[in-house]
Amino acid sequence: MRAFAFSAAFLFSSLTLWPAPAAPDAALNSLSALHEFRGVAISPDGGKVAWIESAPSKIESEPPSLSVWVKDLHDAGVAAKRIGDPGPMARGLAWSQDGRLAFLSDADSHGQMQLYVLDKPGRGKPHKIGEFKGYIEQPQWSPDGNSIALLEIEGNGRVPGPTEATAPAMGVIASEVVEKRLVIVNVGTGAARVISPADMYVYEFDWSPGGKELAYLAAPGDGDDNWFVAELYAIDAESGAVRHVFKPAMQAANVRWSPDGKSIAFIGGLMSDEGVIGGEIYALPAEGGEARDLTPDRKASPNWFRWSPSSKQIMMTEDISGNSAISTLDLASGSVETSWKGAESGLFSGDAATSAVVRSSFNQAPEVWAGTTGKWRQITHSNDGQQRAWGEGKSIEWKSGGFDVQGWLLFPQPYDPAKHYPMVVSIHGGPAAGVKASWPRPGLPLQLLSGQGYFVFEPNPRGSYGGGEAFTRANTHDFGHGDLDDILAGVDMVVKNYPVDNERVGIAGWSYGGFMTMWTVTQTNRFRAAFAGAGIANWQSYYGENGIDQWMIPYFGASVYDDPAVYAKSSPINFIKNVKTPTLVMVGDRDAECPPAQSYEFWHALKTFGVKTEFVLYPGEGHGFHDPQHIRDRWERVVRWFNENMPAAK
Repeated sequence: MRAFAFSAAFLFSSLTLWPAPAAPDAALNSLSALHEFRGVAISPDGGKVAWIESAPSKIESEPPSLSVWVKDLHDAGVAAKRIGDPGPMARGLAWSQDGRLAFLSDADSHGQMQLYVLDKPGRGKPHKIGEFKGYIEQPQWSPDGNSIALLEIEGNGRVPGPTEATAPAMGVIASEVVEKRLVIVNVGTGAARVISPADMYVYEFDWSPGGKELAYLAAPGDGDDNWFVAELYAIDAESGAVRHVFKPAMQAANVRWSPDGKSIAFIGGLMSDEGVIGGEIYALPAEGGEARDLTPDRKASPNWFRWSPSSKQIMMTEDISGNSAISTLDLASGSVETSWKGAESGLFSGDAATSAVVRSSFNQAPEVWAGTTGKWRQITHSNDGQQRAWGEGKSIEWKSGGFDVQGWLLFPQPYDPAKHYPMVVSIHGGPAAGVKASWPRPGLPLQLLSGQGYFVFEPNPRGSYGGGEAFTRANTHDFGHGDLDDILAGVDMVVKNYPVDNERVGIAGWSYGGFMTMWTVTQTNRFRAAFAGAGIANWQSYYGENGIDQWMIPYFGASVYDDPAVYAKSSPINFIKNVKTPTLVMVGDRDAECPPAQSYEFWHALKTFGVKTEFVLYPGEGHGFHDPQHIRDRWERVVRWFNENMPAAK
């Protein structure tokens, strides 16, 4: 159970959640009808592509249904085929070398994910392999195709991760450790063997090319917290004998064994959230040893890679100054050639020759594309009916503190250059993340403020991905200080060059963006209104309340018990008397990543000092919201708040 045990009941006695303050917004209604793509995978021969697609429910209170689809790329005239029945959950597409498709679905199991294999994709029906009772993920075929390895939390159906709603804390607070273990399933018999140690939580893995071993990242203890200190191991697929391979200096992800069996590579760097990957690519001997940085000082953030069949090159996808790119690294020379770069975002599967992607931009709703890498053709048309409800998106760059900084500016829709418009600065979470051009997703689509008559400015300040590892690490020991300098310099540049009313600029963010909003209004009165979602008011108290304190050590340099001063200097609550900006505060009552006590503390202080404020606590929600009514209510309150405090264009 979590250490955080603040009384949510007390908060509810002080707040009113309903009714919603505004009528539903047409743009949000449109996004609620968006088809999303949760995975894409191209077959090894490049002839077929599979994807997982969500279809919105006709009843708002019900979750979308997810289906697995397969399309034969050699026959354009044959439509894609849905595999099996849709269900609330599906994940983990994996192709075998001989063209069989494995995936996970709960379509036939009433909420319990099971492993399925389709022997002839495009024909026949999938059949279930084994019988699981608990959470499963990441199926991966063995090189010989006789086995599938996956990760399992036995007897636990909850989706793990710190952004999910935590269980309510009550009674005696103790550490309940549930481990995710590595399992090998015999495809022929369905028999499953757990092979990883019982005291280790496994995060990801990869087969050796001969299939005798698997490399994996793991750590003992709580899975949500200890990803940040996970180390690299190898395990014998038959005996379960484990050997320690490497302890990364920072966080590690995307472990890949080279095809020649000689090396293991991974992405290493300063990462603030599990699954949000960026850094540099490292490789070390498979038997262990020193890791070599293959992409030193690169002004980009690799986020995924794969080896070439010869093991002499590595193809990678990267964040580069707010854009996506596909590049190839030659290991002998160290040279990098970028073969494709675009103002978009999405998912990638394949190699330098043939691939499948989910492409999304400010102008194009997400769809599956496939074919020659960089010259793909569109495969799906699921979102053809979507209409853009925001203005033009433009990449802008500026200088700040010796750094080259980039961000995105969305114009109001409709736009009249003769008018002056208000602007909302939207700060991303992380901080190790980045804003790229993409079609807004349902949830908290602050880009839709463009359709409400605002410029929307989305900066990527120091600490973000896209400028290289040194840029990502530039806010360590300095939260809120240098990154706010970057943001304010960007606002100055926008106001100088675009018809923005400097007296009507607001600021908003969720998670780290919520912290930055709280921090900003304590440091400057420049902003007319603010929205702080799931923020952090006091880093010192936060350290003992949140469920993932391991992420803080690399950023602050020590625990709060060893160096409280470095936490204090970045805590908004210590500067709370400076605030004059009307501030809307929101959070989920079961958020373990940014506990509600932080939002309560900030709101309470604002109320004490007579600052206009409103605090909304959403029942049953974690760091990421799931209830459609809560999502809609949150959006409507944000729009109302800015409309009330920053009138529309004049």
